[in-house]
Amino acid sequence: MTDPTPTPGIHHVTCIASDPQGNLDFWVETLGLRLVKRSINQDDPGTYHFFFADAEGTPGTSMTFFPWRDLPQGQAGAGQAARTAFRVPEGSLDYWEARFEEYGVDYDDRFERVVERPEDSTARANDGARHAETVLPFRDPDGLALELVAVPIPEDDPTVPWTAFVPEDAAIRGFHSVTLWLSDPDPTAELLRTMGMDELGPVTSESGGPERERRRFAGSGPVGTYVDLVRSTDRGRQGHGTVHHVAFQTPTDDDQMAMRAAVREAGLNPTRQIDRHWFRSVYFREFGGVLFELATSDPGYTSDEPLDSLGERLVLPGEFERRREEIESQLTDVTVPRPESATEGK
Repeated sequence: MTDPTPTPGIHHVTCIASDPQGNLDFWVETLGLRLVKRSINQDDPGTYHFFFADAEGTPGTSMTFFPWRDLPQGQAGAGQAARTAFRVPEGSLDYWEARFEEYGVDYDDRFERVVERPEDSTARANDGARHAETVLPFRDPDGLALELVAVPIPEDDPTVPWTAFVPEDAAIRGFHSVTLWLSDPDPTAELLRTMGMDELGPVTSESGGPERERRRFAGSGPVGTYVDLVRSTDRGRQGHGTVHHVAFQTPTDDDQMAMRAAVREAGLNPTRQIDRHWFRSVYFREFGGVLFELATSDPGYTSDEPLDSLGERLVLPGEFERRREEIESQLTDVTVPRPESATEGK
């Protein structure tokens, strides 16, 4: 079989929240991401599906949520994506610590994470053989474990910062990485190689970081580049404050079908292609139990709304539009934060 085109990296990450309004307030106002799509869970249309991203919904920037009120509090453990990290410009972490204090965000001390780059690595991971990144861990109102990672942002970076609440020199610029907790990382490591990701060298922490031994894999793109694997025997449960699935970029249908075939040949059981309206998807559970998705780049979030009004109305894709009255009656009323209504704190 011909090897598939390597994945550029993460396309989006989908998580579980509790209160829809609290979720909107935190991700739009506190973190400064743009609500690029207000829709529904297409498998459970009585539940919202919120998409938060950069100004244009660039692939590699979308953090999405299902606010399922009736679920219990979750707990990260083996077989889950336990941490999600975002890129922010170098020098911006002082701003973010001050903002977290102002808004009452639960955060930990920043620390240094060091990545060794093998001499034979072809990944675009680091400049030089040894790379240190500064990490600021924090949690959202549901306890979801998150990180900001300060990185240099190149002039040709594909992300477009949204500056309604946070200035451009501090704005989140898409994903940095996800960390998977696995009882046995080796099969997942081999799968990531099948997906075209390069393994980098040892990853360690300095400055007292609360780190476990981890292995890092790098995709071919500039955003959402990394997947870290950590061995864990912790028992977890899905619920509020946990990741539902991680989606990887397979930009075209041909890329996706080739990757689907490679995943299937590796011994996994991917679904058929499913049309999710803004991208086409294939799902499968990797060897450690984490739910993976393959997602195309098109047609994108502007396929049904103008760029300047993304997220302003409830979008009901395809057949769901005929059920608008029924669906709207099941959804809680929410208000999207606007800059003019931003408060001094929460």
